[in-house]
Amino acid sequence: MRYSQMLLPTTRETPAEAEVISHQLLLRGGFIRKLSAGVYTFLPLGLMTLQKVTAIVREEMNRAGALEVLMPMVQPGDLWMESGRWQQYGPELLRFRDRNDRDCCLGPTHEEVVTDIARRELQSYRQLPVNLYQIQTKYRDEIRPRFGLMRGREFVMKDAYSFDADDEGAAASYERMRVAYNRVFSRCGLDFRMVEADSGSIGGSYSHEFMVLAETGEDTLVLCHNCSYASNVEKAVVKTPAAGPDPAVELEELRKVETPGQKRVESVAEFLKVPPQQIIKTMVYMADEEFVAALVRGDREVQTVKLKNLLGVSEVESLTEDQVWAAQRLPVGYIGPVDLPLRVVADNEVMAIVNAVAGANEKGFHYQGVNPSRDFSVQIVGDLREIAEDDSCPLCGGSLYFKEGIEVGHIFKLGTKYSEAMEATFQDSEGQQQPFIMGCYGIGVSRIVAAAIEQNHDANGIIFPLPLAPFQVILLNLGPNEEDLSAAADSLYQELSAAGVEVLYDDRDERPGSKFNDADLLGIPFRLTVGKTFKKKGKIELRERRSGETVLLAAEETLAEVQARIQSALGL
Repeated sequence: MRYSQMLLPTTRETPAEAEVISHQLLLRGGFIRKLSAGVYTFLPLGLMTLQKVTAIVREEMNRAGALEVLMPMVQPGDLWMESGRWQQYGPELLRFRDRNDRDCCLGPTHEEVVTDIARRELQSYRQLPVNLYQIQTKYRDEIRPRFGLMRGREFVMKDAYSFDADDEGAAASYERMRVAYNRVFSRCGLDFRMVEADSGSIGGSYSHEFMVLAETGEDTLVLCHNCSYASNVEKAVVKTPAAGPDPAVELEELRKVETPGQKRVESVAEFLKVPPQQIIKTMVYMADEEFVAALVRGDREVQTVKLKNLLGVSEVESLTEDQVWAAQRLPVGYIGPVDLPLRVVADNEVMAIVNAVAGANEKGFHYQGVNPSRDFSVQIVGDLREIAEDDSCPLCGGSLYFKEGIEVGHIFKLGTKYSEAMEATFQDSEGQQQPFIMGCYGIGVSRIVAAAIEQNHDANGIIFPLPLAPFQVILLNLGPNEEDLSAAADSLYQELSAAGVEVLYDDRDERPGSKFNDADLLGIPFRLTVGKTFKKKGKIELRERRSGETVLLAAEETLAEVQARIQSALGL
């Protein structure tokens, strides 16, 4: 493709709206253009990159035995009401009514639609297992779309859904997808980790996320230095304390003490001359319309996803000081579990504290000598707090470290969540009707484009992994008005194209500096330059974008060298 014939509007200025590097470079490089908040048009170069990702995903899904379909983006609200998600999903579900006044939505995901297909088309165990997938546009009405393709309202996603007759078959389907996903992200040239994850609004009992490691990631990953343990911080397991309260420590009497103006753990600890570990922190939340108090040690933080799962509710909402006071007449900063008129849940560590300090539910006062079981009761005890780097690995006991990551894939074991709700059944070998055992598997196709750039860039622009680059080679003609240089560049362009090399030929009448800058900005892996060195020595310059390595080649050896480097980069 000749640059002069491309729609490739590069710019030197960094757009003010772009906060992260992938958004900046995709706009500057002319890959995408904003249509509205969180909605982008893919220009030719952006679409080429998107199609590279799509091809890899499609090849690996087909290789794993999944069958491609294409389901409607507009979905009837009736299906979502059957599954129970019409209200549960929240405001991200864009709802509307059609001309017949029927509830509809733009699909953020397709569990309901594919379950409807299964209950209509799959009647017997003999038809199972089946895995249906699609690569399609989704829409989620994010309240604050940001970071370009990282968190938009409209995006391209691959979603797949497996249907099995039993748990053993479902486990095999899940494993096939796990292997396929590892192959997809490896082929994309990404540094990634598979981590244990929360299932969120999709539901199900078991899930893993695939995270691209990058400083700008919105998720925090917990990894072990010694073993393969990897988890999203929301799901990371904290090892339960080995023992309960020390029986050798004498229990103090419960007593109320005045703590004027001491609302924060740090100030209470200093005022009462106790360590933060000796304080019980009480946080009030709204959990599915019920007020709940969560207890953690003073130096810890409540992990709300763990709280949601521990309570078995669909949503947990943090409350402001004013909201707590208006609803419960409880002063935030002085709330404690003693005589608290709320449902109380506690982290495992809390139950091991002896002679603790806790709020007295009265402004300006705390209790000392608070002891679990004796002074307050707890409805649920479990792993409730956010893991910290000084915790030990729940698998091997080794040391942990944290990394930021960008989610690009998520696989779920759904079980019968949707098949039971929507009465999607098949006839088993004994003639009985059974609900399908389902799995769900998503890949953010357009998000991979952004994640790859977040992980692969420098001060000059993008450094695409070869499998995702829109072109493999960019050929610069630095003398488009000089007959000898143009003849050599034109000949090399024809030779590369005939050999199947994907080449962008920069034949523009622009200054060499502009051409070099654009080549670096676009991130194409290999650059060939026909310029002064060719004029003086008959040599063509080959430069590798990632390493900066430069070699001089005779015209007749250039194609072979380029092909060899491409094959090496692709692992062929």
